[in-house]
Amino acid sequence: MEIKRDILWRVYLCYIIVILFCVVILGKAFIIQQVQGKYWESMSDSLHQKIVDIEASRGTIYSADGQMLSTSIPQFDVYIDFGADGLRQKNGKRFRENVDSLSFALAGLFGDASAAEYKRMLTTGFRDKNRYFPLKKKLGYRQYQILKTFPLVRQGRNKSGFIAEVRNIRLNPYQILAYRTIGLDRENSQKVGLEQTYDTILKGTIGRRLVRYIAGGVGVPVDDDANQIDPINGKDIVTTLDTHIQEITEESLMKMMVSNEAVQGTAIVMEVKTGQVKAIANLGRRSDGNYWEDFNYALTPTEPGSTFKLATMLALLDDHKITLDKQVNLEGGRWTINKRTVYDSEEHGKNQVTAKEALEMSSNVGMAKMVYEAYGNAPSAYVNKLKALQLDQKTGTDLAGERPPIIFAPGSKYWSATTLPWMAFGYNLLISPMRTTMLYNAVANNGVMMRPYLVNSVMENGAVIKQFEPHIIMDSLGSRYALKGVKECLEGVCNESEGTGYTLMRDVPFRVAGKTGTALVANGTRGYADKIYQSSFAGYFPADNPQYTCVVVIVNKPHAAKFYGASVAGPVFKEIAERLYTLYVRNENSSKPSYYNLRKDTTGYAYEAYAKDVKAIMGGLGIDYQSKGVSDGNWWNVYNENQKPTVSKRTFETLKTMPKVTGMSLKDAVYVCENAGLQVSVSGRGRVNEQSINIGNPIARGQIIHLNLN
Repeated sequence: MEIKRDILWRVYLCYIIVILFCVVILGKAFIIQQVQGKYWESMSDSLHQKIVDIEASRGTIYSADGQMLSTSIPQFDVYIDFGADGLRQKNGKRFRENVDSLSFALAGLFGDASAAEYKRMLTTGFRDKNRYFPLKKKLGYRQYQILKTFPLVRQGRNKSGFIAEVRNIRLNPYQILAYRTIGLDRENSQKVGLEQTYDTILKGTIGRRLVRYIAGGVGVPVDDDANQIDPINGKDIVTTLDTHIQEITEESLMKMMVSNEAVQGTAIVMEVKTGQVKAIANLGRRSDGNYWEDFNYALTPTEPGSTFKLATMLALLDDHKITLDKQVNLEGGRWTINKRTVYDSEEHGKNQVTAKEALEMSSNVGMAKMVYEAYGNAPSAYVNKLKALQLDQKTGTDLAGERPPIIFAPGSKYWSATTLPWMAFGYNLLISPMRTTMLYNAVANNGVMMRPYLVNSVMENGAVIKQFEPHIIMDSLGSRYALKGVKECLEGVCNESEGTGYTLMRDVPFRVAGKTGTALVANGTRGYADKIYQSSFAGYFPADNPQYTCVVVIVNKPHAAKFYGASVAGPVFKEIAERLYTLYVRNENSSKPSYYNLRKDTTGYAYEAYAKDVKAIMGGLGIDYQSKGVSDGNWWNVYNENQKPTVSKRTFETLKTMPKVTGMSLKDAVYVCENAGLQVSVSGRGRVNEQSINIGNPIARGQIIHLNLN
């Protein structure tokens, strides 16, 4: 009995303890829910809320002619929160009412799945209460705007569960055009070009906002003015680049690079008076044989070769070491100095020539001998002269990543007994093509050296807030005598029969001043064994009133069959110069474009057109024409008579017979035919080449005529 009572007492005690424990738990739950509920809810919110950055929209980079070179566009990743309260109200009534029409709209917009497949996918996500269902990624702005009008989506985020994450991506609308100069702004990659130089202006100021994270890690913005700071969008920059000049430059360089299978090349166009860079093309050959703007070769120092002879001649003339008619013995094109031999690039067998002729024919021997005779006992004087021309300094252009030039000085470990004569013709020193452009541009600008720059202004909301002006680096390269002398030499290169650029430039209808260059390039540890040549041409045009300076540098493949500066870089310069002259260079006494000297036109042609159109075209192009019996009639004939454009009146005396419409534009032919009551059918493109109703045949209203265009 005592044992039974003892057991019961123990059981009752355990039972009481369990009951008390349950009461404590229930009491605590009541306190947490009813008394401390708000406190713990705020704690939960604080654990799931976070202040995040809001990206500012990056500014746009424009060309001088108003074209977008680099801009930011929004890209959208769209998700669905199938656990959204508004979507699940009334047992998901809103979802069920809209899922069919939404599926149909999505199938029509994206075209990657049928409406039935979209419905099945959406229904599965709703059933599983997926809080972070990825619908579509990388949507463009237009697609996203269309998506926002779809059933259910247009009811808003809270009711539909649709969530869009926005990010800006950088787009270069012109693709390869000036790609390396404009630069890159990509995720996980270093910025280069103007994107790097003007990054602080373009990127704007980051904002911030409070975000609550729901299941799946998606962030939902919380309305909280205290923690909301709107981003400030980046400012725009307007460059000096002209898209048309850039296109001409890039295209001309590309053609030569492809035809000669060159390794790399650059071409620069600079406006003489201001130093504005109107175009930079940088092309490198990829492993697949295609070319891309992969590196800024324009700012990379190399041994310039014979284009550097301008600096040598300028130093000699300015220091009064020579005159242009000084006699120099070329010794047939080879000269030995300190146990090394200087060779001229082409065998010529000449001996006595003037200093001017030595530069025009690009004689290495001539330049080396003159420099050694003038500065052999004091080489520092020559080096200091080069430094006075600032050839040992960076260009100062607004592009990041420029490497400094290298000019060795006497006494350094790199100076030897042959350094001085080899420097005279562009070896044993390194300068960039942009620095070469600055030097030639200064000569064209009567000795005034301008700093090259690529940005005209900074804009905010369409208004200019900062303007960049041309900047003079040096008032004069040297004396008038020296400048006049080097100008004569540069013009002689392209216009005298002995000049290395004469054959190339002799048919150009304006005077060009420039210098060819051919340099043997070392190939790493293999040295010069691979016979890799760098072809160059530097100059300005037109020589009598310089408007543009252009420098072309191309590194050829090993053992290239064509490698001289006049045959590789020269044609690129020539094409750029001819096209820019035609399009942009103007006569001093005329506001109309200055075109090539017109030659007699012996080709036959015959056109018929509306008189007002003919007047506009002739006047706009500045073409002189002779008239025969022209009145204010609506139609003119245009044809060649005695090798001169001629116009005469075109009459349609009767429209009962078929008039001549061949030679007309489609617009004019249709106008004439429809006025005659004919119905017109057309095939082809261009001008009317054939008409199905012969000239003079009777015609009737409603009759069909077929016009074949050529």
